[in-house]
Amino acid sequence: MSAPDPSVQAMVEGRRADTGRRRQRVRAALAAAAKDGTDISVTAIARRAGVDRTFLYRHRDLLGQVHAQAAEPPTAPGGRGPAASRASLQTDLLAADARTARLAACVRALEARLGEVLGDQVWRDIGIGGPDGTERLNARITTLEQQVVDLELKLQDQGDELNAARTTIRELMSQLNRPVRDLAGEHKRSQADAYQDPWRS
Repeated sequence: MSAPDPSVQAMVEGRRADTGRRRQRVRAALAAAAKDGTDISVTAIARRAGVDRTFLYRHRDLLGQVHAQAAEPPTAPGGRGPAASRASLQTDLLAADARTARLAACVRALEARLGEVLGDQVWRDIGIGGPDGTERLNARITTLEQQVVDLELKLQDQGDELNAARTTIRELMSQLNRPVRDLAGEHKRSQADAYQDPWRS
């Protein structure tokens, strides 16, 4: 078996040394990100370490360290304890959204109430009272309309009674005039008989 080519051996050793240096830069980037409290992700760590993302995917141990450290709450800058994690920030955001929705609903309710108060004030300013006064006015209008209908019915009944009375009066006048006409007819017949008697004798 022949000895390896020195140039090839040197190239292999150089690549191993380069890989070792890049791995060391990745570990340093992780430590610095944890200390600074900056975002930890594959892209961020690769950029900070000056390596390609495929380098991390080829070295599963480094990739696992990145994912594990990303899941932990980062340390706040200045060493003041752990900073807020992405999950805690998302939880705070959801809580803020819910509070905003509640405040918006409260504002809508207050606007509706303000509209009612202003509406009552307008009703009073124009002198016809509030909504309660309007309801009373509508009830009064309904009552008057019913009274008008009742009066129209009474007027119709009185018209029918008047027509019946007129018919009765006409019948009575006809009955009263009939005897006069009968007497006048008998008188005419008696005069005719008296005029005809001399001829008959």
